[in-house]
Amino acid sequence: MTIDVKDLGGVGGGRRQKAFVLHPDIRGNDASRSAEALLAEGLSLALALPGIEVAGGMVVRLPRAHPGMLFGSGKVQELKERFEAEEVELVLIDGPVSPVQQRNLEKEWGVKLLDRTGLILEIFADRARTREGVLQVELAALSYQRTRLVRAWTHLERQRGGLGFVGGPGETQIEADRRAIDEQMIRLRRQLEKVVKTRALHRAARRRTPYPIVALVGYTNAGKSTLFNHLTGAEVLAKDMLFATLDPTMRAVVLPGGLSVILSDTVGFISELPTQLVAAFRATLEEVLEADLILHVRDIAHPETEAQAEDVETILRELGVGKDVSRLEVWNKIDLLPPDDARLNTAARRDEVIAVSALTGQGLPELIAAMGKSLGDERRVEVVEIGHGEGKARAWAYAEGIVHGEETTETGLLLTVSWSAKQKRRFETLLEPPPPEDLDEE
Repeated sequence: MTIDVKDLGGVGGGRRQKAFVLHPDIRGNDASRSAEALLAEGLSLALALPGIEVAGGMVVRLPRAHPGMLFGSGKVQELKERFEAEEVELVLIDGPVSPVQQRNLEKEWGVKLLDRTGLILEIFADRARTREGVLQVELAALSYQRTRLVRAWTHLERQRGGLGFVGGPGETQIEADRRAIDEQMIRLRRQLEKVVKTRALHRAARRRTPYPIVALVGYTNAGKSTLFNHLTGAEVLAKDMLFATLDPTMRAVVLPGGLSVILSDTVGFISELPTQLVAAFRATLEEVLEADLILHVRDIAHPETEAQAEDVETILRELGVGKDVSRLEVWNKIDLLPPDDARLNTAARRDEVIAVSALTGQGLPELIAAMGKSLGDERRVEVVEIGHGEGKARAWAYAEGIVHGEETTETGLLLTVSWSAKQKRRFETLLEPPPPEDLDEE
């Protein structure tokens, strides 16, 4: 199957590198999504990469992956002729490519080649704006680059001479390059550790505010940023493009009806998100762990919406987000559905699902009402008395950052706390039960 990129809205203007997207459909791989849908996503990723013109895309069906060049010799030759005829300079393969396969295909086709991980890293590198985002992308890129050194280029096998008469042959270029990458990764990790500590301090400060935290999560291009803008009045970049926004954004906002919340817009998820990126962006994504309510925003009009939702849930599970965190599913883009679509009736019957259009504002009052119901009352400021022996509960309260003041009395401690109903229940479970009263036998 071949797709003409003009159907997707190509890019123009200026000298751009001409690129072509290939999706290898290998027999026996996960078939939860159609190869055509995966190719369309690969093309959307390519269109998000600046400085290139996407000439088109193709699904290449394979009985198995060939270890040397991924594709069979006949298909390699056929594609070579096409790339030469269309003057393709960059080939984007929507899937994993080994270093050996990359080297061989680049040599055979005379083009630059990127696999899915490399493509996403390029997009992230272009979109990162904050210091934290830049560090995370650099760390992920180095982790990826380190795997590309293995037998990738022959110059890396050359040895550098040792010192002295018994110094031996010395280290190879590949060993020197790997060592340099490892040293740089250590430096980046140290810098990111400082960022993680700063983010933890920010989270502790937010716990002391009487506002619940609502995190927007969802597949990339599901409409999170548009919804965020509509709810907050902010001007976060909202564009019909994968990974239009990368760095997380947080805003304190008073919703209609008086509910005050901190709204957090996170980076969009995607299927087969490179492991290097999941690890590097864990500090950012861990903001979701602190949320009192998660809004899972779905593009309900997308043909692969169910598979996208499962990808999001998989990443949330990897992050350790449990089912105990309140969630609402926000079925976005209902303006693209016909009025009699069955999905609208399904959403109306399910309390945890709200159908909206972030673009037109349809359904947002119902969403705000559902958010208020899920969050319950705002955090309350209360004074609680505990005994001197309730060290476990007291330590937990301070760790949560909910203690505003403490006074000592003859019988114990008076804590002034600002907490949610969930935190109050957790605190009460940590209090030691009173000892049973001794009954004198008569």
